[in-house]
Amino acid sequence: MTDFWYRCSLALVPRLAQGILTLWFATLRVKVRDGEALREQGARDTGIAAFWHYSFLYLFWYLRRYPAAIMVSASRDGAYIARLAEQMGHVPVRGSSNRGGVRALREIITVMRERRVNAAIVADGSQGPARQAQAGCILMASKTGKPIFPMAWACTRFLRFNSWDQTLVPLPFARLVVRHEEPLYVPASVDGARIEQYRLELEQRLNRAYAAAWNEVGLPPHDVHAPVRRG
Repeated sequence: MTDFWYRCSLALVPRLAQGILTLWFATLRVKVRDGEALREQGARDTGIAAFWHYSFLYLFWYLRRYPAAIMVSASRDGAYIARLAEQMGHVPVRGSSNRGGVRALREIITVMRERRVNAAIVADGSQGPARQAQAGCILMASKTGKPIFPMAWACTRFLRFNSWDQTLVPLPFARLVVRHEEPLYVPASVDGARIEQYRLELEQRLNRAYAAAWNEVGLPPHDVHAPVRRG
C-alpha cells in the first residue's frame, strides 16, 4: 500500500508543482546580466551550466530554454525532483556526489553526446560544503570540450529552507537578478594540479556572480544570517 501511494504521489505532485511554479515564477521581475555568451552558445552548440545548490529550483526553471542533462539524487525523494526536471524539458540522471556520482557523470557525458543537450551541474554537489566547487564539473568540461557557464541569482524577497545550503525559493512579485560570468574553457586531459587550478577558477567566478547579484538587489549574501551546516 505504501508503494501504491508513493507511485500516485510521484505521478501527481510534480505536475502540481510545475503548475504552481509556472504561475509563481511568472510574477517575478527578472533582470539577466551578461547572458549573451550562453544565448550565443545555445544557438549553435551545447554547454555546461554551473551554479550553487541554493539556487537550483529557480535555475531549473530558467534553463528550460536550454534543455539539459541534470544530476538528481538517487533517493526516493529525489524522484520528485527528477520528474519535475523532466517536465521542464530536462534529462534527469540519477546519482549524487556521494552515491553513484562517477557513474552519473559518465552518463551525463553520454547523454550530452548522444542527444545533443546541455548539462546543468550543481557545482557544490549534493551535500556541500556550500559554495565550494567540486571537481566533477571540470572533468566533464575536459571530457566533452564544452564551455562552463557560471551563473547565480539573488532576489529581494525569498523563502529560505533550513538546509545545509540554505536553499532559496523566490517569493511572488520579487525582483530577481540572474548574473552570468564569462564562460570557462577547460582543455582536454587535465589532471592533478591543473584540475585544482580550474576548480578554484570556477569557484571564484561563481562567487563573483553570486556577490554581484546580491549587491545589485541591495541585500547581503543569503546565508549571512543563517547557520550553514557543512556536508
